[in-house]
Amino acid sequence: MNIGFDGKTVIVTGAAHGFGRAIALGFASRGANVHICDVNEAGLKETATLCGAGTLAHLLDVGDRAAVQTVVAAIEAQSGAVDILVNNAGGVRGQVGRPIEEISEEDWHTIFDVNLSGTFFMAQAVAPSMKQRKFGRIINISSGAGLGISLTGIQAYASAKAGQIGLTRQLAHERGPWNITVNNVAPGFVRSNPSTEKQWEAMGEEGQAKLLQNIALKRLGHADDIAAMVMFFASDFAGWVSGQVISVDGGK
Repeated sequence: MNIGFDGKTVIVTGAAHGFGRAIALGFASRGANVHICDVNEAGLKETATLCGAGTLAHLLDVGDRAAVQTVVAAIEAQSGAVDILVNNAGGVRGQVGRPIEEISEEDWHTIFDVNLSGTFFMAQAVAPSMKQRKFGRIINISSGAGLGISLTGIQAYASAKAGQIGLTRQLAHERGPWNITVNNVAPGFVRSNPSTEKQWEAMGEEGQAKLLQNIALKRLGHADDIAAMVMFFASDFAGWVSGQVISVDGGK
């Protein structure tokens, strides 16, 4: 299967490291004009350097609707309509699992802003140009936590990712008449960034062994495994695939 994106304009959020970086590299290596977004300026610059001259970086908090509208408008003015949007920005924002009675309103909203509201704002911003051209690919990156429970016990994270999966299905039906597909990748546990490294260490040897035992392939995956599924969803091979959630988790 030869997948290429020559001449396509792509936005990848949360691209400073981990899945986002692997996804950006996947598109850049296949000829796309890639725009990467994140709040981590240093990581963003590093990803842009790795991807090459055709990749442009934008400092952006996807939870800020006005900022999202401004950045997307600038990208469209520079590179034309957005063909592919990958909503990868997310995470636990440094939080750890705690009992529900200890969670503040700010803790709750902080995780929802990046994991769910950001996905909505980005999809909303690219809607007019995608509808006008009657073409678009939107891929949202959720988590196994959105289909089951959060390994870290963070209520807001599991809830936001489940909400993102619901949003994926809803938008697939709303945008289908304009030939816009909306799909979702639900990764399993992957040691892809500082947060997941801390989670892995916190499990200890017993917890790590238990995690691996519950995976059919008996091993952890890599960020490139997630990027590969994104490449498929974004390609012409998935032109009649929409509203789907694919778990990339080694088998559960």
